Amino acid sequence: MNTYFISGLGADKRIFSRLKLHRSINIIHVEWINPLRKESLSEYAKRLSEIIDTSEEFALVGLSFGGMIAVEIAKILNPVFTIVISSTIQSNTLPPLYKLAGKLKLVEIIPSWLIKSSNRLTQNFFFGTQSNAEKKLLTKIINDTDRRFLKWAIGSILSWRNNLIPERLFHIHGTKDKILYSKKSKPDFVIENGTHFMVYQNAAEISEIINQLIINA
Repeated sequence: MNTYFISGLGADKRIFSRLKLHRSINIIHVEWINPLRKESLSEYAKRLSEIIDTSEEFALVGLSFGGMIAVEIAKILNPVFTIVISSTIQSNTLPPLYKLAGKLKLVEIIPSWLIKSSNRLTQNFFFGTQSNAEKKLLTKIINDTDRRFLKWAIGSILSWRNNLIPERLFHIHGTKDKILYSKKSKPDFVIENGTHFMVYQNAAEISEIINQLIINA
């Protein structure tokens, strides 16, 4: 089955590199496109969805920001199922601080270079990286991310509005995620001690969940 993988904000396909998936899964990594001026998250997702071949059955796997994009695409198209990892499905489950930042439009006044900066605080506390290899990978991914895209994406998350849960959607989340955390969300699969970097750190456990869902689809 064609399975489209959408990476997270400030990330790319390298974040999925440790996943060991069943041979029946045809992995297609979705590349980001440039956002239009003042384009919303849902509008962007609609344009991005044009790369998907809907003549065949397909599935979506979205990580973090990519999970929100996957939700919006699933509302437009008809995937066999959608899996979101370390993400949120409804905008009302975003952390309260994010909602406040969105109302105040803080992202518009913060320099893009500051948003893009990677340091020990973002690596250790927020992302939960542990080994030197994980820290080097995260730093390289962030350094390779276009800062204008990064600033737009953060703004689009803060202004995102969605209350609909698409059919056949599965949510995988970690108990120690400090970036997209919410007591309101009710994930289908909980990864104990999973951080926001768990798709890399807990790849074996997440691979098993994805494989089971696809084999049983």
